[in-house]
Amino acid sequence: MQELTSITPYKVTSAETDMFARIRLSALVNLFIQSAIDSAESLGFGFEAFRHQKLFWVISRFNIEIYRPLIWNEQGEVETWPKDLDKMHYIRDFIVTDSDQEIVAKATSGWLAVDTATKHPAIIEGVDANIFNRLKDKHALPDFPAKLPPVHGEEVMEVTSQYFDIDINRHVTSTRYFDAMMNTYPVEFHQRHYPSKVAVNFMKETRYDDTVQLIRHDINDRSYAFEGINKTRNITAFRGHIEF
Repeated sequence: MQELTSITPYKVTSAETDMFARIRLSALVNLFIQSAIDSAESLGFGFEAFRHQKLFWVISRFNIEIYRPLIWNEQGEVETWPKDLDKMHYIRDFIVTDSDQEIVAKATSGWLAVDTATKHPAIIEGVDANIFNRLKDKHALPDFPAKLPPVHGEEVMEVTSQYFDIDINRHVTSTRYFDAMMNTYPVEFHQRHYPSKVAVNFMKETRYDDTVQLIRHDINDRSYAFEGINKTRNITAFRGHIEF
């Protein structure tokens, strides 16, 4: 039987850290994404396989729990596996461990296989369907990421996408949204706080030179809700929630 769980080693580089030598939230998310890419390639539904079906993967939802920040030069592993299906969402879980095999973060995510022409979700063909639900009882986090509600708050920032924000699918890469949310806090806040729980819904793609207005609602001094409004196309790009 094909092994569905994959392990990707990591070492935190200086380019991935903040000024306090802690891994940036976006860099942690990138560890998840890169491990997912490696896993999908090894299981036969990665970039090359999708190119022939004229599909590409997009992240739709992410829930993350962080138990402590990784710091510069730390090494460890990211374990990931395809877990189940929820309607059109392909669910994938992650566990990050350090060099002592202690768990430092967990995540669950929902991905969509999107048609390159229509930009609509599609069903993957030519892959054993059991791959996607054989490990449905193996959980990093047990609950599928929920749909986040609209956010009513104050505008805290506007960002316009530039060349190096865009990935090979010709839209803003998902890690940039985490950077945008984290950039709404001053240095002093970051010095005292680090994310412990994060939820994001990616709703509509942001393209090159689009301007996104960030709305933030401060629920309390440790919990914040976000909404990103694409002003260029008058749509909601994403919603997020961060607890510190």
